[in-house]
Amino acid sequence: MVRIRRAMLSDLPAITEIYNEAILTTAATFDTAPKTDEEQLAWYNAHDDRHPILVAVLDGKVVGWTCLSKWSDRCAYADTAEVSTYVKEESRGKGIGRKLKEASDSAAPRLGFHTVVVRIVEGNEASIHLNEEFGFQHIGVMKEVGYKFGRRLDVHLMQKIYSEEEPPANGTEEPSAGECVQGADG
Repeated sequence: MVRIRRAMLSDLPAITEIYNEAILTTAATFDTAPKTDEEQLAWYNAHDDRHPILVAVLDGKVVGWTCLSKWSDRCAYADTAEVSTYVKEESRGKGIGRKLKEASDSAAPRLGFHTVVVRIVEGNEASIHLNEEFGFQHIGVMKEVGYKFGRRLDVHLMQKIYSEEEPPANGTEEPSAGECVQGADG
């Protein structure tokens, strides 16, 4: 039985192992070098209560993870998240990705997200199909934006809008200057 729960710091080595496996063996991520413990700790710490990391646990071991991440640091994007999901190679095809998708999909509106986007590399038909099943719609293809394993790769953009009637999560029409710190470019 697969159990989905919020990630803990003690899960980070398993999360890193799963991600590094994907880096080295798939085009699902455009990272090309394995992540260090320090890089992954910074990534973990960049996620907060509104941007959770969830893990799939099977027989006491973390076999997959998903996260809702900030789409952009620019304030106007505060109610948009990007979802990422990775499953350990030996655990793929067992419904674990679906369980993780169910968890992130149900969490997103509860956390106040209006829309969630996902980027999927060409050829990953299973991921495209799974996202379609959860109501994500194709919004475009970025042509040849990645180069991995000796070839240029397209990325499919998909999006799900959870509600067109709810106000932003912060309860105002726009974030105030104190609620969001913008970078130099935005």
